[in-house]
Amino acid sequence: MTHANLSTTTQESTTTQEAATDTILDIDLNVQAEKGPDLRKDHPKSHGLVWGEFIIEDNIPQSLQVGIFAHPKTYPIWVRFSNASDAEKRGKLKSDLEPDIRAMAIKLMQVEGQKVLDDEPETQDFLLINTPIFFVKNAQGFAALTKASVGKADAEELRSLAPTFEILKAVTSKQVANPLLIQYWSTTPYQLGSQSIKYSVKPQQQESPNSIPDSENYLREAIVAYLSADGQEATFDFLVQCYVNDEKTPIEDPMQEWKEEDSPFIKLATIRIPTQKFDFQERDRLNEGLSFNPWHTLTEHAPLGSVNLARKKVYQEIAKARRNYIQHRIQEPQAHSSILDDPQ
Repeated sequence: MTHANLSTTTQESTTTQEAATDTILDIDLNVQAEKGPDLRKDHPKSHGLVWGEFIIEDNIPQSLQVGIFAHPKTYPIWVRFSNASDAEKRGKLKSDLEPDIRAMAIKLMQVEGQKVLDDEPETQDFLLINTPIFFVKNAQGFAALTKASVGKADAEELRSLAPTFEILKAVTSKQVANPLLIQYWSTTPYQLGSQSIKYSVKPQQQESPNSIPDSENYLREAIVAYLSADGQEATFDFLVQCYVNDEKTPIEDPMQEWKEEDSPFIKLATIRIPTQKFDFQERDRLNEGLSFNPWHTLTEHAPLGSVNLARKKVYQEIAKARRNYIQHRIQEPQAHSSILDDPQ
């Protein structure tokens, strides 16, 4: 391939990426405005925001001693557990009894170093869900799925989403009794210095088979019972897998699992969530005010791949729109008939 052709191909790829990202953002902003402009577009239903510690191991392989993992250290963290689905309608979040993806978002604080974004100069975020694979391959797939969610995908796009719907069906059929007792994965790849990795968070506690309570908010109730009523502590191993080759561990296809036999997990840290009370109004306000973004990161841990690149703009703009709406609503109050915030 000549340099000219390479340049053209790169430009076409960039244009396709940007167009897909703008499609996602446009639909997401409209849905957010309709269903709850002060809520997250994705993962609006939280099971709780809890505090804890991110404890870096003291025996990390030298090649992985990069960024926050360069030295043994303990970082204070906030951890948010949630469902992935957006709101059903304004003031109405989906029941935990409905099939859904479960998520864990971690925010480290007091992190020193050069960040990719400048809106949070001392944080490092990790976003995970309860499946090792993502449900689309790239930004174009993400855009097609977003269009399908609002009934705007054409026949060709719907056909292309057949593998996506199979993955979503499998993931959402997983029965989860307690968010503190299941494993989570990044699904998409990240840098670790000069290496490429994926990460996972695995509980040290074992989940015992339990029947699911008949409650729309049973996942929050399970965390309350575990951390508050029973006074137990939750601990997780923070693990990474390293890139091997494009066949076994592809960077640009997060729909393919990085299998443990090809790339074994390596422990880099322990997450400790002490017994605590978190189910109160002030904590919920803090919960709603936080923004989690994989691009809240040191440059050494920068996200990789088409899906993560789309997230950069979409997550920033969605958070900005949400915060602008809240600020405007306080500065310029409107009549109830205009905002229709009745939860019924």
